[in-house]
Amino acid sequence: MTPTRLLAPTYRNMLRTLAGLLDRAQQQMADRAEALLSARLAADMFPLSSQVRFAAFQAQEAVFRLRGEPTPEWLDAVAAEGRNAGDAPGSIADSRVRIDEALSMLDTLSDAALDAGASLPIAIELPGGITFDMTGEQYVRDWALPQFYFHVVTAYAILRRHGVEVGKADYVPHMFGYLRPGTIPTA
Repeated sequence: MTPTRLLAPTYRNMLRTLAGLLDRAQQQMADRAEALLSARLAADMFPLSSQVRFAAFQAQEAVFRLRGEPTPEWLDAVAAEGRNAGDAPGSIADSRVRIDEALSMLDTLSDAALDAGASLPIAIELPGGITFDMTGEQYVRDWALPQFYFHVVTAYAILRRHGVEVGKADYVPHMFGYLRPGTIPTA
């Protein structure tokens, strides 16, 4: 398993899941769907709109980090949108644009685009001066994927908590591509 073969398909699958979850919210709650973008799991957590933007940011940030490149200003702006989404949540269409941008970027990657980054030194600098130093491989395993999944699953939980009828199949629809014929129970 290489960084590219792990991250690119994982990010694509789960970003499509996130888009599908937003679609379900619009279908089920057309009159309230936009308001869900301000919904939170807990008062001290970021709202749904932030979770979507952070997931889109995380997927793209990993590409730059593993290529040894600084994140561009336009991508930093996506993270800033996420941090400010409590005041300016935008629309579901805006959220879909962020997801589509991330998917488009991932679609441009060659089969080994991120692999040389496995041995790169990566520093994660957080507010307050906390810094984590790791290799690219450690970054993929211990930061990039967990952070990304945190935001996707939090978005799922916010929607579920606020009345959107979604279940496990809505979270992992990509698994149906592996379904063995004749194994779905009929009753």
